[in-house]
Amino acid sequence: MMTPAELFSYPIDTKYSKPVAYFSMEFAIDQPLKIYSGGLGFLAGSHMRSAYELKQNLIGIGILWKYGYYDQERNMDGTLKAAYVEKNYSFLTDTGIVFPITIHNHEVKVKAWLLKPEVFQTAPIFLLSTDLPENDHLAKTICHRLYDNHESARIAQSILLGKGGAKLLDVLGRETEIYHMNEGHALPLCFYLLSKFNNDLEEVRKRVVFTTHTPEKAGNEEHGISYLEVMSFFHKVPRETVLKLAAPDDHNLSYTLAALRMSRKANGVSALHGEVSRKMWAGFDDICEITAITNAQNQKFWMDPPLATSLQQENDAALIARKKELKRELFKVVANQTGKLFDENVLTIVWARRFAAYKRANLLLRDFERFQKLVNDSEKPVQVIWAGKPYPEDHGAIAIFNDIYLKTKELANCAILTGYEMQLSALLKRGSDLWLNTPKIYREASGTSGMTAAMNGSLNLSIPDGWIPEFAHHGKNCFIIPPAEAEDQEERDRIENNNLLSLLENEVIPLYYNNPAAWYEAVKQSMQDIVPAFDSNRMAQEYYEKMYLAPYSTAERSKAIREVEVI
Repeated sequence: MMTPAELFSYPIDTKYSKPVAYFSMEFAIDQPLKIYSGGLGFLAGSHMRSAYELKQNLIGIGILWKYGYYDQERNMDGTLKAAYVEKNYSFLTDTGIVFPITIHNHEVKVKAWLLKPEVFQTAPIFLLSTDLPENDHLAKTICHRLYDNHESARIAQSILLGKGGAKLLDVLGRETEIYHMNEGHALPLCFYLLSKFNNDLEEVRKRVVFTTHTPEKAGNEEHGISYLEVMSFFHKVPRETVLKLAAPDDHNLSYTLAALRMSRKANGVSALHGEVSRKMWAGFDDICEITAITNAQNQKFWMDPPLATSLQQENDAALIARKKELKRELFKVVANQTGKLFDENVLTIVWARRFAAYKRANLLLRDFERFQKLVNDSEKPVQVIWAGKPYPEDHGAIAIFNDIYLKTKELANCAILTGYEMQLSALLKRGSDLWLNTPKIYREASGTSGMTAAMNGSLNLSIPDGWIPEFAHHGKNCFIIPPAEAEDQEERDRIENNNLLSLLENEVIPLYYNNPAAWYEAVKQSMQDIVPAFDSNRMAQEYYEKMYLAPYSTAERSKAIREVEVI
């Protein structure tokens, strides 16, 4: 078995010596390792990089997705196409560890691969695979596609992550004191521990912490209890116990609710999301305290070094020159994909993130006639780029992507790009002037892409949701789109589209073209304000202090729950 010395190629800082295992369905570590879909993975990847930089005693547990999420390509008419291509990684270490777990009352063999710290400067990460000759076809496919749309496959993936990851730690003989579930996907971990500790829920609660990432229904997974039993989800935990964790629902188990009842402490991913989460789950008894630790991104990985140096040296000329150089690099990709030539002297707006209806990628286009006037202005022109991956079975989100493409394909200064992965994400953040964020308010838990944009001299233009209220000073380091107060969503969209376009027409565009000195003052202020507050080293430190090292007892937990109820 692997010794701690073989796992960690660095000495552990005594401040962070408590052994933690971090379970996540996806990790965005570096461009070559395609085992992520969006913000959850980007967050996990930055956490692993900061754990490495801080020398924390933390290891990651994930799944080695054979076909990744999907490869984003185009059909013959330019619309979106999802392709699945086998991935192979020579930089992963074969641990030689193979062990059985039970899924759907069948034995499934699991193999553990290791991403060593020195490969990408991360904490060590174990990636689990069922794609083995010993398994039958169905068992092999469990680790094929991230977020498989078939219910049984999704449940099996959670069992692989949670139960498989927990058993791996036992096989390794690693004494793990804290199990951190990054979202509810790894919930079978808790039932594995509950069975291990003779159905003593307090023994599980001592060891488990939970990060909830979204108020969206699709992100708070639930399934029928009877079906979960058939899938071997509960690891022989009595049905009576399961029903208590699911109450008041006798038929379905909410992963998030069960996680809140089986954890010592939970957190939302921004101050605002913490409030939303406490309200969301306030009517349920016996849940743990829900605090907030705001998401962050790893500065060392994401921030362009020459930009950082220019800022540090207060060399405005170098900063402006570098920003134009970065825009040219991005525009090479635009030209390659679309045949459109963009200009580094033109104000460039980017909307880029996971495509989902609530994120409203098309809000800017709602009044299309007014939008056309904006982008066709010859005196103060604007360039707009969209990018992002819809879930491959989310036909509504795919329709939004395709609609943007079809509406803008004849506009020389508008482009929608495919292949939104880490490399393109970095180019977009470095090459944009404005980072547009338009979610339906209180639906975006964090929205961390704007942090890395700010690190790279791109000003946030955003609805005041997620992390933005903790950062924003309108006109000083960003621009805030006034949210509508209307109840009707159609009316909200209309008002917020008007507010967005008016803000661009009357404040943002004139500032960029008429007062470039003031523009770059805002850019520099944004770059200064974003670190260290939104660097993931701060976040990784907070997780140890607030979640892993905080004292725990039944009395403390009850007190925390009462305090949350008072809030």
